[in-house]
Amino acid sequence: MNTPLSSDFWETRYQEGTTRWDIGKAAPAFVNLLQSDRAPSPGKTAVLGCGRGYDALLFAQAGHEVIGVDFAPSAIAAATDLAQQANLSVQFLQEDIFRFPQTYSHYFDYVVEHTCFCALSPEKRTAYINLVHTLLKSTGELLAIFFTHRREGGPPYGIQPSEIRELFTPQFDIIQLDPIKHSVPSKQGEEHFGRLRPRQ
Repeated sequence: MNTPLSSDFWETRYQEGTTRWDIGKAAPAFVNLLQSDRAPSPGKTAVLGCGRGYDALLFAQAGHEVIGVDFAPSAIAAATDLAQQANLSVQFLQEDIFRFPQTYSHYFDYVVEHTCFCALSPEKRTAYINLVHTLLKSTGELLAIFFTHRREGGPPYGIQPSEIRELFTPQFDIIQLDPIKHSVPSKQGEEHFGRLRPRQ
């Protein structure tokens, strides 16, 4: 069934070139983070719904051991090509994030979120939060860009900061959740950056 939760839905978007979420580069918020004195130390990093891999490649350039996951074949193929062109070692998996191999339970130091959470219908948010908690080490962090627009429907499905706190707080301590001041024009004023650590 070709729904927003299916690989066929997203693969069709890539085939048609209707990938408005794809800004053609890594998210400015992640670039700024990795260039700041608050940059996370290099570690094992998962990028969920990685698309063409821009954010995954950025973290790899900063010394992280990166695995990118997406279930659209065209996205994974493009990401793999970009990694080869940049001579970067990044593992890309064509996989449904909710079928992430069990071998990666509590494996990652970081999970990177950008345009995956907002692509999921709201009823899947709790499952996503559970997944991230399972993937992270007890000392790990979720590094997230949340799409906080107020428009009806989706994808992308917007979420407000108060909802983020309500949904994540049972399993995560919210270290930071702030509006992103410098984004791409199409998303200016509609994004928040968060750093969240799993509760034990």
